[in-house]
Amino acid sequence: MIVAQALLELRMMLRHGEQLLLTVVIPTLLLVLFSAVDVVDVPTGGGERVDFFAPGVLALAVLSTAFTGQAIATGFERRYGVLKRLGASPLPRWGLMTAKTAAVVGVIVLQVVLLSAVALALGWSPRGNPLAVALLLVLGTAAFSGLGLLMAGTLRAEATLAAANLVFLLLMLGGGVIIPLERFPGAVQGVLGALPITALSDGLRAVLQDGAVLPWADVGLLAAWAAVALAAAARWFRWE
Repeated sequence: MIVAQALLELRMMLRHGEQLLLTVVIPTLLLVLFSAVDVVDVPTGGGERVDFFAPGVLALAVLSTAFTGQAIATGFERRYGVLKRLGASPLPRWGLMTAKTAAVVGVIVLQVVLLSAVALALGWSPRGNPLAVALLLVLGTAAFSGLGLLMAGTLRAEATLAAANLVFLLLMLGGGVIIPLERFPGAVQGVLGALPITALSDGLRAVLQDGAVLPWADVGLLAAWAAVALAAAARWFRWE
C-alpha cells in the first residue's frame, strides 16, 4: 500500500506544471544563468564559476521540493479533505507520510541527476565522496520535509501558499545558495549560518568544491533541524 501510494504521489507531483516550474525549471535556470554570467562575485578556488553554484543549486532543489512544493500540495490536500479521506483508508497515517516522503525523495533524485548533467555540461568538476553528498542530501530532505509538513499541518492553505513561497525566496537569497555568506554583515552571518539551507549548501560545497571528507558541523546542524522539525510535525500536524 505504501509503495502504491508513493508512486501515486510521485505521478501527481510530476504532473503539476507549477510544481515542475518550482522544482526543476527555476533551479536549472539559476544554475545556467549564474554560472555563465558574472553577476555575483564568488570564490571559485581556481576552478569554474559553476563549481561554486552547482552545490548551492542542489541544495535549492531540495528546498523547493521537500519544503515549498510539499507544504503547498499537502496544505491544499488538507483543506479539501483529501488527507481526512486517506486517513480513514486502510493505509495508516504514518504510511501516508512515509509515501509522501518517498515521493519527495524520488523527485529529488531526478533533480540531482538533471542538475548534475547540466552542471557537467557547463564545466563542473565535482570532488569528494558521493556517500558524504548523499548523507547531506538525505538529512536536508528530512529537515525540509519536516518543516514543510509542519507548516502544511498547522496553517491554512492560503497562508501556507504565501508563507512557503516567501520562505523559499528568502532562503534562496540569504542561505548561501547564490550569494556567499561572507557578503552579508557580520551580525547577520551568525543567524544565517544556523539555517538548514546554509548548512546544506555549505556542506555540499565543502565536499564537492573543496574535497572535504565530511563536514561534521553541517551534518550535525542538519541532523538537529531534521529531528526537531519531524518531531514538531508529528506532534502538531492536523489532518483536518
